[in-house]
Amino acid sequence: MKVLLLNGSPHEKGCTFTALSEVAGRLEKSGIETQFLHIGQKPVQGCIACHGCVKSGYCVFKEDKVNECVDLLKAADGFVVGSPVYYSAPNGALCAFLDRVFYRKAQAYAYKPAACVVSCRRGGGTASFDRLNKYFTISQMPVVSSQYWNIVHGNTPDEVRQDAEGLQIMRTLGNNMAWLLKCLEAAKDVVASPDNEAPARPNFLR
Repeated sequence: MKVLLLNGSPHEKGCTFTALSEVAGRLEKSGIETQFLHIGQKPVQGCIACHGCVKSGYCVFKEDKVNECVDLLKAADGFVVGSPVYYSAPNGALCAFLDRVFYRKAQAYAYKPAACVVSCRRGGGTASFDRLNKYFTISQMPVVSSQYWNIVHGNTPDEVRQDAEGLQIMRTLGNNMAWLLKCLEAAKDVVASPDNEAPARPNFLR
């Protein structure tokens, strides 16, 4: 089993990476393989709703790592997204990235356990946490919980490493995701996937 960890910070080895690494450590301790993907520092194109991905399964814009992430997420068993907090929200580049990863592609991610972690200096963590979870809850991805909201505090990686509660929350998250992945693996030949109805999408304009 493998979990993909997406680092949505422009800093490859910063505070967000420090939090994600704590999650990854517990996953690996439980025998779960992990893989990191960093969105990088180059501009990320926003989704323009061109629907080009409907036929190909991939975004028409190929200058960033969105399509790489699509392939990695399809192959992964679980997903963890990490982001810094900017103005009580996730990194804008990460939101643009995830919009394109999920738009008209989320059916392939259904039933994969997912979670997000956020890093903030002081405030805005819960708003960012809520925003990122929306990608999972609209995509039938079970959201993995921890003992508190998945937030670390600090302005540098060293300060994050001093956040004893925050790091414990990350470790608990890693343990819980490993447990859920193993439960799903054990049940895959015993419990059938849900038999879902076709989506009803009414237009409320009358």
